[in-house]
Amino acid sequence: MEKTNHMEYMEGMEVIASDIMEQVITSMEEYDYMAYSEEDVISALKRDRLSPKDFGALLSPAAAPFLEEMAKRAQLETARHFGNSVYLFTPIYISNYCENYCVYCGFNCRNQIRRAKLDLEGIEREMAAIAETGLEEILILTGESRKMSDVTYIGEACRIARKYFKMVGIEVYPMNVDEYAYLRQCGADFVTVFQETYNSDKYETLHLAGHKRVFPYRVNAQERALMGGMRGVAFAALLGLADFRKDAFATGMHAYLIQKKYPYAEISFSCPRLRPTINNDKINPKDVHEKELLQIMCAYRIFMPYAGMTISTRERAGFRDNVIGLAATKISAGVSTGIGGHQQEGEQGDDQFEIADNRNVEEVVAAIKKQGLQPVMNDYVFL
Repeated sequence: MEKTNHMEYMEGMEVIASDIMEQVITSMEEYDYMAYSEEDVISALKRDRLSPKDFGALLSPAAAPFLEEMAKRAQLETARHFGNSVYLFTPIYISNYCENYCVYCGFNCRNQIRRAKLDLEGIEREMAAIAETGLEEILILTGESRKMSDVTYIGEACRIARKYFKMVGIEVYPMNVDEYAYLRQCGADFVTVFQETYNSDKYETLHLAGHKRVFPYRVNAQERALMGGMRGVAFAALLGLADFRKDAFATGMHAYLIQKKYPYAEISFSCPRLRPTINNDKINPKDVHEKELLQIMCAYRIFMPYAGMTISTRERAGFRDNVIGLAATKISAGVSTGIGGHQQEGEQGDDQFEIADNRNVEEVVAAIKKQGLQPVMNDYVFL
C-alpha cells in the first residue's frame, strides 16, 4: 500500500492562514518534563494565573507528590467558575462507516465489524428515546466517511436533534469553514475533535490511510470550526498513544492559544484514555493510570480555569464520581457506542470501543447528588 505524505493536504481540504499548529508543535517539542523540580511545582501552585511553563510543571513527574494539593486547587477553581453544577449529556452514534485506517480504532476500515447507518427516521427514534430520559444535550458522532455520512446527512441529524435538545455537539470528521457554517445553521453548537496524538511522527505510524492521515488538517479543525461560527470547541489527545505528558501539554497549549485568538469561544477538554477494542493490541500503549489521568485533569483545570472538562464512560464509575466537581464539569450518562443502541430494538452496528461505566441517566444523576453536587441538563437560554 502506497502511503501519502501525512503532512500534505489532500484535494478539497481548506488551508487557513494560521500559525497555531506551529506554535503548539514547537512548544511540545521544547517541553522537557524531566527538567522540572519540586520548587517549580510549588511556585506554580502559588500563582493566581499559570504560564505555559507553570502548566508544564504541573504535568511533570515532579508534581506527582503534590497531587493532593493540585486536587484541592483544582476543586477551588472549579467551584469558583462552575459552582456545584455538573452537566450531563450522552453521545449518539449514527453511523460507523469509516474510510480511515487507524490501527487502534474499532471503526477502522480494515476491521471486520457490523457496519450500520441510521436513516433519518432511525435518528429521530434514537433521539426521542434519549430525550425521554430527561437529557437536554446530545453529541452526534459518525465514523469518518464522507461518502456514507456526508455533510448534508450530518446536517439533517443536527436539525432533528434541535427538535429534542437545547445543546447539540458534533464529533465527526474535520471539515472546511463553509461546511462548519452550514452545520451551525442546522443547529450544531460546538465541535469536538480528538487529535489523538500531537506527535506527528507517531501520528503517521498510527494513521495509515484515509483523510485522517493528514496531520495538519486535523490540528486546525477547531479553528476552522470557530471561523465557521461554532460557539465552542473541545480538545483532546487520546492518552496512551504516545508520550502522554507531551500530548497533554500540547492539548493544553492548543486550547490556550485558540482561547487567546478567539476569546469569545467556549473552550473545553475531553480526557480520554485508550480503551480496549478490536486489534488495538498492536500499538504498545503507554501506561496512563488513574493517578496520571487525575494529574492531567487537575493541571488542565488550574491552567485554564474557565474551560469545561468532560469525563467519559471510558473510565470506571468510581473514578468518574470522584472527579466531578474536582476538575470535571461534564459527564456522559446512558451511553451506547454502537449504532442504534438507545432503541428497544437493539444495536444495529458494532461499538467503537468498550465502555467502563454502563450506568443509566437516573443512576448518574443519583451519584452526582450523592456528591453534594447539582446535576444540570442545560443552562443555555435561547432569546
